[in-house]
Amino acid sequence: MGDIAFIGVAVLVVVTAFFVVTARNLVHSAVALMGTLFGVAGLYVFLYADFLAAVQVVIYVGGILVLIIFGVMLTHRITAPVLVQTSMPNRFFAAAVVLLIFIGLSALSFRTPWHQGAVVETTGTVAVIGRALMTRYLLHFEVAGILLLLALLGAAYLSRREDA
Repeated sequence: MGDIAFIGVAVLVVVTAFFVVTARNLVHSAVALMGTLFGVAGLYVFLYADFLAAVQVVIYVGGILVLIIFGVMLTHRITAPVLVQTSMPNRFFAAAVVLLIFIGLSALSFRTPWHQGAVVETTGTVAVIGRALMTRYLLHFEVAGILLLLALLGAAYLSRREDA
């Protein structure tokens, strides 16, 4: 049952990633990107990385992607967000390169002797990461927070300047 769910999530990621690249409408591409990011969060769950899955959903899907969609929809310069592909020779070259990479990775994955060990029960990682951030890496965490706050203040200052 777990294998079928994993394959379903992997297919979701590949299909939505394909639509991200090939969609002509920018909003459709952004919505497909949301499906891709949800699928990647699902893959994190299968890897027992529940903290990364939660961060993936909260930051990328909840924050950045929604901001991109609102930015595209509210931008006054884009009246018709339709993407047009004008370089056909590059498309065929890119497809050939992707096909070669896919063949190389497939050959490598079939020749690799994969280690199959015993199944190990894992516990959640959120408590372990939270404990490490609040004890061992507290100074690093606080310095990163201060740097991000300064970057936010600098960006706000630069965006409000009249001559910028």
